[in-house]
Amino acid sequence: MTPIPTTTLSTITPARASARRGLSRALGALALLAAAAAPLSAEELRLGDLVIEAPWVRATPEGARVAAGYLVVRNTGAAADRLVGASAEIAGRTEIHTMAVDDKGVMTMRPVEDGIAIAPGESVALKPGSYHLMLMDLAAPAVAGESVAGSLTFETAGTLELTFPVRAMGGMGGMGGSNGAAHD
Repeated sequence: MTPIPTTTLSTITPARASARRGLSRALGALALLAAAAAPLSAEELRLGDLVIEAPWVRATPEGARVAAGYLVVRNTGAAADRLVGASAEIAGRTEIHTMAVDDKGVMTMRPVEDGIAIAPGESVALKPGSYHLMLMDLAAPAVAGESVAGSLTFETAGTLELTFPVRAMGGMGGMGGSNGAAHD
């Protein structure tokens, strides 16, 4: 076996080592920037100190005039904020609603006029049987497996454009129980 001459072995010069360190730092910084710009997960978005988790819209039957949207808003900041509006591309108008059952077992639903406060360090769930987004005057059905573009408007943080995945009627999107009605 013939020995390998030492003159053919690659040697790293100080200039080459410096270039590799610079490239390594640049790639690391790029990775950090990409991570900071990306959503927290497939279903989490950030707007200032607010984290919006698991947005979704319940699928509707053909011809339905209303749909419901759900999500969780978590306030990671030191100041309160308020969800004051929303929109959805398939809806003529979108309102924030609340639903409650009175002592006689009668369900009542109404718009929330002043929005929903999100206290510092707290979360508010818009879920079936409680607060929810009411998508009204639908121009098209919400079809399971598709997505609906929309927005959320907060008093302090501003407006966030987002996409609501559409889940099957009766689907809970991991947010608790319901009777599966088309509108909660």
